[in-house]
Amino acid sequence: MNPVGRALWFIESHFAGEITLDEIAIVAGVSRYYMTRAFGDSTGRSVMRYVRGRRLSEAARALAGGATDILTVALDSGYGSHEAFTRAFRDEFDLTPEALRRQGHLDGVRLLEPLKMEETIKTSPPGMRYEDGRVFLIAGIAQRYTCETSAAIPSQWQRFMPYIGTIPGQVGTTAFGVRFNGDDEGNFDYLCGVEVSAFSMVPSELAHVRIAPQRYAVFSHREHISTIRSTWTTVWNKWLPESGHELADAPDFERYGAEFDPRTGSGGLELWVPIKA
Repeated sequence: MNPVGRALWFIESHFAGEITLDEIAIVAGVSRYYMTRAFGDSTGRSVMRYVRGRRLSEAARALAGGATDILTVALDSGYGSHEAFTRAFRDEFDLTPEALRRQGHLDGVRLLEPLKMEETIKTSPPGMRYEDGRVFLIAGIAQRYTCETSAAIPSQWQRFMPYIGTIPGQVGTTAFGVRFNGDDEGNFDYLCGVEVSAFSMVPSELAHVRIAPQRYAVFSHREHISTIRSTWTTVWNKWLPESGHELADAPDFERYGAEFDPRTGSGGLELWVPIKA
């Protein structure tokens, strides 16, 4: 299991809050020293510089998009004052938050994008079963991605977590990560959400998607969530070609049950892959 992959997942899922090197190392299952060396050798950045760079990059996006209150952006980025935020922002991008907001675009600004996690193919496919899925009504937060930007999905989950348990009509506590509306260029929508009994009660700021009844191959991913890409890669490049099944044109999704711990990323989840009956 890759300690740097675990660290990257934890950072992307929690950088909006206060996180320390000790916390990152604990989640990765290694010492502070090991984490510092492994992360630096693998990514070319120190652990906490990566945390700072990701926070400031998201702040830069907000400012370029016209955020009206710089202090609010600073606080959301983990800085206690306008002055501290401005110093860090200037060090990272060589311009002030005010200048970027006036500029109104990110041209020439070198943002730190999320680093991709582990993408290895497993030698044997994960545990699998078949399911005839019913209708699922899923409501939550949706965002459009490309293959290159999908490493930001954990930060989308970070934004969604406060909604769990508060959405009217929520059914159970299981969470879903649904991928849909894909195109030939590799763009797709991703919705992190929960099941609801009806869309009519869902607040207008949330998105929703209806998943029609469908035959699925369901794969258990019991390792840390940072290695989920390797399971997906194994499904697409090993299991599906060897199974004789055809992929159905329908949403696929991740299912996060009670065993999954969103704080540490451990406990396991399921991948539901639509196949033709």
